[in-house]
Amino acid sequence: MHYLVTGHTGFKGAWLALLLHELGHEVSGLALDPAPGSLFERARVGELLTADHRVDIRDAAATRDALASTAPDVVLHLAAQPLVRESYRDPRTTWETNVNGTYNVLDAVQAAGGVRATVVVTTDKVYRNVDQIWGYRESDPLGGFDPYSASKAAADLLTQSWIVSSGAATPTAIARAGNVIGGGDVCPERLMVDLVASFSARQPVRLRYPDAVRPWQHVLDCLQGYLALADSLLAGNHAGEAFNFGPGTSSFVRVGDIAASVAKLWGDDAQVVVDRGDGLHEAGLLALDSRKAELELGWSDRLTLDDALAWTVEWSRDVLDGAPARERTVAQITEFLQRGRQHA
Repeated sequence: MHYLVTGHTGFKGAWLALLLHELGHEVSGLALDPAPGSLFERARVGELLTADHRVDIRDAAATRDALASTAPDVVLHLAAQPLVRESYRDPRTTWETNVNGTYNVLDAVQAAGGVRATVVVTTDKVYRNVDQIWGYRESDPLGGFDPYSASKAAADLLTQSWIVSSGAATPTAIARAGNVIGGGDVCPERLMVDLVASFSARQPVRLRYPDAVRPWQHVLDCLQGYLALADSLLAGNHAGEAFNFGPGTSSFVRVGDIAASVAKLWGDDAQVVVDRGDGLHEAGLLALDSRKAELELGWSDRLTLDDALAWTVEWSRDVLDGAPARERTVAQITEFLQRGRQHA
């Protein structure tokens, strides 16, 4: 099976490309150049790809040409401007990438023909956040205060409309997931990235919103959800539907508590200090109800929150100490897949 991953040079995309390769699939990618020091570079992911297209999805013609020349069986659309705070600094690029870019990918799939399944990845932040204490379900209203959340909600609605109105020949579905962690992330202003950078430099980390509650999940659990949805589409099921892929309630934990746990795992007198936020809106409580995926796709997390934190710290410390990034990443993927076989 040949998979095309958009956004393959990003954090999730690089893990996904390596996971697909370990599962025995042919993998191609379509994305911007990777960030310096990214997992894509450190794990030499490009060496494993059939095609590595460096395309801005805002460019409709280039996106069409790249997808047509690749001729994949499955398209997994992850490419996005993924950062809340960056969306305040550059809302235009955020909107154009997340909305117009998603349309361009869907249009390219339609034009190419031959694609057997498409999964469009949005986010947990597509939901209209009212700080409810229970998880959001797929049927809850969409919304968004910040440009990132609103643009992803728009991309989600665009996909729903496209599925219904375009007469799409390709079975298409939507995946919504939340905060993920794992080794190799370099995106600025993400908690785990800040923790690793500060602790490795023996500096205290500063928290903007220590009381914010987030659903923490290892990247492999999230990606396994995307692949379960793609498999279901290939089997002729769940076209036109949306699925949440979030952790259980035991992983809904305060930012401050996560920082304290990681500091303890890291050792070396790692320190955490509170530096209250600058007034930009960020959700205080955001959780997903993923029972639909559990019941209809047979998907659930394989790693506990403690596992996810330990695996992230172990990967980071090992690579900082000189271990090859691809070797460490593949080792964790292998263990993850073994856990799946044990529970099958």
